Amino acid sequence: MSALTWTGLLAIRLRTARGAALALGTLVLVTAFLAAAFPRGVDAYETRGVRHALGAAPPEQRTVEISVARGDVTAADPAAAYRAAELGRQDRAIRRQFEEPLRVSGDQSLYGVRTTKALNARDSWLPRPEGPDPAMSLYAVADLARHAILTRGRLPRGAASGAGTVEAVVTVSTARTLGLRVGSQLHLPGLTVRICGLLTPHDPDGPYWAVDPLMAAARQDVSAGTPPQKYWRAGLLLSPQDGPALTATEGEPEKFWRYPVDASALTAQEAPRLRDRLVSLEHGAALAKVRGVAGGGALADSAVDGLLDGFARMRAAVAPVIAVAAFGIGTVAGIVLLMTGALAAARRGPELALLRARGASLAGLTGQLAAEAGAVALPAAAAGGGLALLVVPGERVLPSLLAAAGTGLLGTLALPLRAAAAHRRPRTAARADLATARPSRRRTVAELTVLVLAAGAVVALRRRSTAAGGGVDALVSAAPVLIGVIAALVLLRLYPLPLRLASRPAARTSGLTGFLALARAGRAPATAGLPLLALLVALTTASFGGSVLAGIATARDRAALTAVGAEARVFADKPLPAALQRAVAAVPGVDDAVPVRLSVQAADDGGPPLYLVIADPPAYSRLARATGLGAFSAAQLADPGGDRPLPAIVSPRVLARFGRAPMALQPEFGQLVIRPTAVRADTPAQPGGDFVLLNARSVARLHPDTYAEPANGPTLLLLSGHSLDAGALRAAVRAHTPAAGPPLRLALRSAERAALADSPLQQGAERLYTAAVVAGAGFALLALLLSLLQTAPQRTQLLARLRTMGLPPAQGRRLMVLEALPQALLAAAGGALVGAAAIRLLSAGMDLAPLALPGASGGGALGAVRLRTDAASLLLPSAGVVVLALVVALAQAWLSERRRESAELRMGERP
Repeated sequence: MSALTWTGLLAIRLRTARGAALALGTLVLVTAFLAAAFPRGVDAYETRGVRHALGAAPPEQRTVEISVARGDVTAADPAAAYRAAELGRQDRAIRRQFEEPLRVSGDQSLYGVRTTKALNARDSWLPRPEGPDPAMSLYAVADLARHAILTRGRLPRGAASGAGTVEAVVTVSTARTLGLRVGSQLHLPGLTVRICGLLTPHDPDGPYWAVDPLMAAARQDVSAGTPPQKYWRAGLLLSPQDGPALTATEGEPEKFWRYPVDASALTAQEAPRLRDRLVSLEHGAALAKVRGVAGGGALADSAVDGLLDGFARMRAAVAPVIAVAAFGIGTVAGIVLLMTGALAAARRGPELALLRARGASLAGLTGQLAAEAGAVALPAAAAGGGLALLVVPGERVLPSLLAAAGTGLLGTLALPLRAAAAHRRPRTAARADLATARPSRRRTVAELTVLVLAAGAVVALRRRSTAAGGGVDALVSAAPVLIGVIAALVLLRLYPLPLRLASRPAARTSGLTGFLALARAGRAPATAGLPLLALLVALTTASFGGSVLAGIATARDRAALTAVGAEARVFADKPLPAALQRAVAAVPGVDDAVPVRLSVQAADDGGPPLYLVIADPPAYSRLARATGLGAFSAAQLADPGGDRPLPAIVSPRVLARFGRAPMALQPEFGQLVIRPTAVRADTPAQPGGDFVLLNARSVARLHPDTYAEPANGPTLLLLSGHSLDAGALRAAVRAHTPAAGPPLRLALRSAERAALADSPLQQGAERLYTAAVVAGAGFALLALLLSLLQTAPQRTQLLARLRTMGLPPAQGRRLMVLEALPQALLAAAGGALVGAAAIRLLSAGMDLAPLALPGASGGGALGAVRLRTDAASLLLPSAGVVVLALVVALAQAWLSERRRESAELRMGERP
C-alpha cells in the first residue's frame, strides 16, 4: 500500500472519527500538562523554600566574613596593610574570587579594621550601672556616608600618622545611652577619641549594621567576675583612614571583609553547588586563593552552609512524601491512557479482525493505528508540555519535556499495541463474556509479580519510613499504587462470580429489568474490567492522598493547641488586671474566660520543676473538655475539708517521680499538702508538662488571707470559643496593659496554626499534593465516564428495541441504572475499603511531620505525625463515582426517550 494511500486513509479516519480524536487529544493534552507541570512545580516550591531559608535567617547567619588577625599580617610595613586604599584593593580582588552561584550583595557589604578586644573608657562622666567602666569597640569602616544619615556634626576625618587623637561618630542611640554629644572626648588606653558627629542608620536591620549590633547601638553586658556586674558596651565609628591608628592600641585589631549572600536569584538546583563553594571558601581551595589576596592568615567563616544543610534535610524529608503523590497520579494517568487505547481497540475490533482476515499484515496494521493515534496524541502532548512551560514557573526544562514526550508516546502506542496483541493472527469471531472469561497463564504470572512487588513495597515502607532519609525509593513510593493494583486485580477475578450467582435467581423472576441488566453486565466484553482497574487505583490514590492532607491539618491543629492550650491565652509575669477577664469575656466569639494561677515549684528530687496549676474546677473542666486536653470531672477535685491532703490531678511523669503518697508544695501563699488522685497526660494551662492541678476553692479555704492578695492573683487567662474576634481581643489586651510593669502577652491558636504553615517548602509541597489528589479523583471520574460512553450506543439501541416492544420509560431508566451500578458500586466500595486498608498498612511508615510542622525533618516536638483514616477522603471520591454513573445513565435514558426509535435503530447501520 503506497504512502499516499496511507495518508488518505489517515485523513479519512480522522474526519470520520472527530469525536474520538478530540477526546484522545484532550486527554493527552491534560495529562501531558500535568506531567510536565509536576517537576516544574517541585522546582518552584523548592526554590522558594531555599530563598526563604536564607532570607528569613538573621543577617549574621547569611554573610560570608573574611578576617586577618594582627599577628597574621606579615608585610614589611604592617601599618600600610591597614590603610583604606589597600583594604579597598583587597576587597575588589576578593570579590573576583567568588564564583557562581555564590552571589553577594554589593550595597550591603562592609570592610575595614576593628578591635577584637574592648577598650575601657576611663572618663568619670560616663554611665556605670554597677561600677565597671564602659567598654568601647573601634571600627574604621568604609561607606559610612552611604549607609547613614548625619544628624549632627560631620563625618570623621583621618588623623595624621602617629597622632594620639582620632575622630569618630556614633549613632544617635549610642549617644543617648552614654550621654555623648559632638565634642565629647573618650580616653581609651593608648588613644583619645573625639566625637565629631551623630548619625542615624538608613537600615538598622540590614546586614551592614545588624551583623555587629555594637555599631548601631550600645548594650548592657555582664562581667565574667564574681559577683557579675553590669556595664555598657558601645561601638565608635572612625574614618577608614584611621585603620593604622588601631594597631597602636591594646584592642588587638583585625582586618575584615563582610559580604552578605544574595539569595534573590538562587535556585534549589544551585543550592548544593553554593554549599560546595562555601565549604571550599572556609576550608579548601577557594580559601587558599583568598589568602593569596588578603594574607596568609586569612580565615573565612559563614553560617550559610549550615542554613543550606537545614534546607537539604527538610527537602530530603519532604521528597519521599511527594514521591508517593507523584507515583500515584502518574500511575493513574498511565492506566487511563492505556484503558483509552484498549477501549478504542475493542470498539474497532470487528474492523481490525476483518482487515486481518483480508490479508492486512500485523506490522502494517499496527503502523496505521500508530499513525492515527500519533497524529492526535503527539501534537496534543507538545501543546500540553509547552503550556506547562509557559504557565508553571520553574528552572529545569528537560524533565518537563521528557514527561510530556512520554505522555505523547504512551497515547500513541496504547491503541496499536493493544490491537496487535488482540489480532496477532486472524481468528473467527468469538464472544469473550466477562462472566465466563478465564484468565490466561500470562496474566496470572503478571498478577503474582505485582503481588510480590506490592508486598515488598509495604514491608520496605513500614521498616524504612518516609522520614528515614536517603532519597526517594521508587518501590517504597509506589506502595499505595501497588496495593490499589493488587486489589483491582483481585476484584477483577472475583467480579464475574457475583454476576453468575445473581443471574440465576434473576432468570426465574417475572421482572425484565433485573435479569436483563445482569445478563448484559455478564456478557460485556472482557475489556470491560479495565475501567474497574483504573477506578480502583485512582480511588485508592485519591483516598490515600486525602488522608495525607487530613493528617497534615490535624497535626497542625494539635500542635497549635499544644502551644496555646486553648483558643487564646493571655499571660504575664505578674498578676493580670482584675478587669481584664471581664473585658475579654465580652469579646465576640469568647464562650468562657478561665483565670488560672500558674507557678513553678522546685522539686524535692532535684528533677525538672513542677508547674502548679490552680483553677476553678467547673470552669477549668469545661475548658479541658472543649480542648480535649486532659478532660476530667470537677468532682475529682472536690474539697475534702479539714486538714486532709488536697486531691490533685497530675501528669504521668509526676506520678512516676513521686507516686501517690501525699507530698508538700510551698507556693507563695503558703504550704499545700496534696495527694494525686487522677492522672492526665495534658492540661490546658501546661500541655505536656510536669503539672499538678488543684482546686482554687480548696487553696483559698486553707490560706484565705495570702491567697486573696493582689500579688498572688491569676497570671494566666485561657479563652475558649469559636471564631474569636482577634482584633477585638488584641485591643482589649492593649487597653488593660499597665503603663509601668511587664507587658501582657496574647497567644492565639489561629495565629499559631497559620505560623505552622508558613514555610514555602511545606506550603508548596502541600499544594502540589492537593493538586495530585484532585487530579487523581478527576482521572477516576474520567475512567468511569469513558467506560460508560464506550457502551452508550449499544445501550441506546437496546432501549430503542425494547421500546418498540412496549417497554415503559420508567423501566428503561431502571434498566440503565441497574446496568451501570454493578461496576460503579464495586469500584466505589472497593476504593473505600482498599484506601482504608492502604492507610492501615502504610501508616507506620508515613511520617508527615516534615510536611505538617516547620523545622521537623522526621518527627519534632510532637513526635512522628502518622496517617489517620479520614472518612471524607475515603467516601467522597467513591460517592462521586456512584453519582456520576447514575447521572450518566439517567441522562442517556432521558435523551433516548426524546428520540424516535427508528432513528436510534438506524444509527447502528451507519458505517
